[in-house]
Amino acid sequence: MRMMGLKTILAAAGLMLAGAGTAQAPAANSATPVASTAAPAGKAPAGQANAVASAQPAPADAAGSPAASPTPALDHSGDPRLALDGAPQMTATPRIGQPTDGVIGLQPQVTKNGERAHNFHNKILFPVITAICLLVLALLVWVVIRFRAAANPVPSRTSHNTAIEIVWTLGPVFALLLLAIPSIGLLQAQFKPAPANAVTLKAIGNQWYWSYQYPDHGGIEITSNLLKEREQVAAGERFRTDADGPRLLAVDNRIVLPVGVPIRLLTTANDVIHSWAIPAFWIKLDAVPGRINETSFTIEKPGLYFGQCSELCGARHAYMPIAVEAVPPAQFAAWIRAKGGSMPGAAAPTTTAKDPKAGSDAAENIAAAENDTAPVENATAIAPATNQSATNNRTGAGNAGL
Repeated sequence: MRMMGLKTILAAAGLMLAGAGTAQAPAANSATPVASTAAPAGKAPAGQANAVASAQPAPADAAGSPAASPTPALDHSGDPRLALDGAPQMTATPRIGQPTDGVIGLQPQVTKNGERAHNFHNKILFPVITAICLLVLALLVWVVIRFRAAANPVPSRTSHNTAIEIVWTLGPVFALLLLAIPSIGLLQAQFKPAPANAVTLKAIGNQWYWSYQYPDHGGIEITSNLLKEREQVAAGERFRTDADGPRLLAVDNRIVLPVGVPIRLLTTANDVIHSWAIPAFWIKLDAVPGRINETSFTIEKPGLYFGQCSELCGARHAYMPIAVEAVPPAQFAAWIRAKGGSMPGAAAPTTTAKDPKAGSDAAENIAAAENDTAPVENATAIAPATNQSATNNRTGAGNAGL
């Protein structure tokens, strides 16, 4: 009996020690709590994957040491894919792409035709005009002094002078030739057809806003309205800030174009004649109802560029601004995909069926694969791609009133 009692005591002591050891383990682990985020049932959008991954803290190690600091998220502040609601991502550069107070002359040009026109204006047109004006002024002053009544009481009766008549005929001819030759070449370059790989942008004028289409990139459509000032909008609505651009030039939705890639610009209108003009591109093309005008250009420098409707189109003609973000081609392609479009020539996703009979089963597999690549609104239909939506600014389509 004594042996049995001793065994019982030893067994109880062993159980107590084992219980104390297991009780200390959770306490040690609870010293460094780890936050976990449940994965959503569907796939997260591509633009949010990095943000979710970087927001989760690193778990603590087995020894209970503090968790390592999370890796900082990449800076995508200049990525137009994040501007789905029209929020500005690229800020304007002073004196570039916009008018500057107190500056006389043309804006710095960012296209080949613009640089050519700028040089033509500064090196040929302006010097020739200045020389002609000075010559005419000098002749007038000389005539007033030389042939005044006091110096010439008996006026000359000469009616013809062959040498003078030849000079004043050939002089203007040479001046016009000097201006016409480079001018005609520049005019020809402005209407040179765009190459096959050009990005097509269709600008449609409306009273009093612009709408845009990218017909070669999935038919993306964007509506662009003037951003009002703070005192002109209700509480909670978006208003213009310095980051959006200058007054009367900032828009709620900017268009994006690639740098170094030819652009085919098509213009038309739905009501009256408008004109799509950006001085930094050396572009001014009328938008005529029932007709499509075309020109081409290539932007050489990234940046933010502003323009306006340049054809009197009604009471609010002054409230039709244009804003273009010029970005590298890779960034432009990412922006197109973020808008639900696609790049020309991009391979469509396909599913190869192992069954040799490529019939309805293969089509169902492709449809299922497409349904798995994007969030859906219900279990049977693919969610439609959403283009860039208008903001809370009440200058909605066709309502640019102030």
